[in-house]
Amino acid sequence: MAEIVLKSLAHTYSTNPQSAEDYAIRHMEHVWDQGGAYALLGPSGCGKSTLLNIISGLLAPTEGDVLFDGHRVNELPPEERNIAQVFQFPVIYDTMTVFDNLAFPLRNMNTPEYRVKPKVLEVADILELTPLLSRKAKNLTADEKQKVSMGRGLVRDDVTAILFDEPLTVIDPQLKWKLRRKLKEIHERFNITMIYVTHDQLEASTFADKIAVMYEGQVVQFGTPRELFETPAHTFVGYFIGSPGMNFFELHYDHNTAYFGEHPLPLNNAYLAALRQAESRNVKLGIRPEFVEVSTTDEPGTVAVQNKHLQDLGTYAILTFSLNQQTFKARLPEDHPPLGETVYIRFPDDKLSLYVDEYRVEVDHE
Repeated sequence: MAEIVLKSLAHTYSTNPQSAEDYAIRHMEHVWDQGGAYALLGPSGCGKSTLLNIISGLLAPTEGDVLFDGHRVNELPPEERNIAQVFQFPVIYDTMTVFDNLAFPLRNMNTPEYRVKPKVLEVADILELTPLLSRKAKNLTADEKQKVSMGRGLVRDDVTAILFDEPLTVIDPQLKWKLRRKLKEIHERFNITMIYVTHDQLEASTFADKIAVMYEGQVVQFGTPRELFETPAHTFVGYFIGSPGMNFFELHYDHNTAYFGEHPLPLNNAYLAALRQAESRNVKLGIRPEFVEVSTTDEPGTVAVQNKHLQDLGTYAILTFSLNQQTFKARLPEDHPPLGETVYIRFPDDKLSLYVDEYRVEVDHE
């Protein structure tokens, strides 16, 4: 087990990079504490798998260092880093039994046979593979094969960390939740550093204590699921986390008033002061659909918007509304009143986030 530090890390597949866009991993400083359960979350192409392969040693970074417990490991091959990696598709030997597959990493290290069996039985019990130990791997289902692949990483006592690269891609949806919970139980039992790569926010939130959200080769926020939801540090986090994602209103400031297009937005003095100080024209106001307050009557502090569509989802409803010819979302409780063509919305001050050049800025409410 180890603390993993990424120091001034960057990687490009280009032989002659000219700009930041040529880098799969842009300049990065990051720490994975020993024993943590982490998720690396982001869309396809954001650099997640590249970063994982750099950590495991399958790929050498173009710039910067990878440190395990303070020791630089850039030149060490994967087998000398004591990293276990579980890929999207199971890596097992079909002609071997489940027992021999689980035992293979130990036997490959010349572990005495009297120590192999109890360790294999322990891991098989954790992953509910005991009834399958004598079965050939080629006769297993996809989820059983993936559990064997996971077990091969867990069976060794000297593993520094286990890296999961979208390991549930081939798993039946009904079994995904169960396997995610199983991985969480394994982490709590063995206290192994685990990094779980996924594009699915539910998978990340179910597994991880902390989530690193990647966007365009950078970690734009590292925090708990609650922090990512309540205080997104970047507009992409607000958009990517949540269903529906965060609403964003492009603002401009004029004569002590904030405008979205031609529509003045009622903001308090703290937000207006922050707008005055902004040195960029790329300024946005963000609010979660859950926090937009919807009324059927025109009241002080509300904005009139057009009701475009109301989707009833049983225990709640999603209102799609239009303002300045752009559409936004609000989440309504099950017992919401009937809505007409025009509704009135209000943004609670404590639920707003202000973004300058896509990054959240603190607003002083004192």
